Amino acid sequence: MAEPDFWNDSKSAQVVIDETNSLKEKYDNFHSLEEDYESANLSLEILRDEADESLETELAQQIKELQKKLQSYELNLLLSDEYDGHDALLEIHPGAGGTESQDWGEMLYRMYQRWSEKHGFKFIVDDYQNGDEAGVKSVSVTIEGKNAYGMLKSEHGVHRLVRISPFDSAKRRHTSFCSIEVTPAIDESINVDINPDDLRTDVFRSSGAGGQHINKTSSAVRITHLPTGIVVSSQAQRSQFQNRDTAMNMLRSKLFKLEEQKKAAEKLKLKGVQMDIGWGSQIRSYVFHPYTMVKDHRTNYETSNGQAVMNGDLDPFIYAYLQWLLSQDNPD
Repeated sequence: MAEPDFWNDSKSAQVVIDETNSLKEKYDNFHSLEEDYESANLSLEILRDEADESLETELAQQIKELQKKLQSYELNLLLSDEYDGHDALLEIHPGAGGTESQDWGEMLYRMYQRWSEKHGFKFIVDDYQNGDEAGVKSVSVTIEGKNAYGMLKSEHGVHRLVRISPFDSAKRRHTSFCSIEVTPAIDESINVDINPDDLRTDVFRSSGAGGQHINKTSSAVRITHLPTGIVVSSQAQRSQFQNRDTAMNMLRSKLFKLEEQKKAAEKLKLKGVQMDIGWGSQIRSYVFHPYTMVKDHRTNYETSNGQAVMNGDLDPFIYAYLQWLLSQDNPD
């Protein structure tokens, strides 16, 4: 009997292997949780019969670890969309407001960098445009790690900051906005139709960190997709060819996300649901004056520990968003 064509397709075979490994991991994690629960329950039964201060302390630690593992397990169950397992492309675009917004952009840049470090993810700067006086004009980064896109898709939207401006001698309160765009990192394995005639490619001298070639050779690449107006840039690689490959993958991901948004909009239209799936709406507020509060406007999750958030403690917001997203898909 001839072997099915499916198994001759190495990419399809790899998908099956990845899915099998993922299911095995979930199975093993479930049984690990079950064992930890039984151990904690046994400790509790012993304490009911006889007080033991050291065992009580041990049980408190067991429960703390069990809660942490349970949330991690639930998080992996929630990350079940097709592209959740992909790396993430994240862009930061400050809004109107000059130095204020550009400084806010740099604060968010550091926040995502610290979040990536906490998860052991690789944080790669593809393009970094310095602000006029402080901060950034725009930043594009690739974040590589398991479920990076699935977690960071919660960050897609407009982030609002309220604070006493460090740039205002009168110490007045200012409001700044930044748009965060997050797309799944994809490559040639996912077909995205791009007509070479629709592209305009410009090369220029790099202006950010990247090596001795900076400002000496025109190695940075900017690609404009004329039909949509999408612009992508890369200047972090050593050669023009590497930067062009990076920029093309960024463009491919953006066009893919645009097509997915169109499909989602059509699906909602058929359901009779009116929802803004663009990224022009405010999703989260960071208030540092007259009080401290970070609040997500979709899930209503909030915390008064703004410093922890700015240091990369985003997981509670991500977890709340994924649960909220599940409730939107299953309103009943």
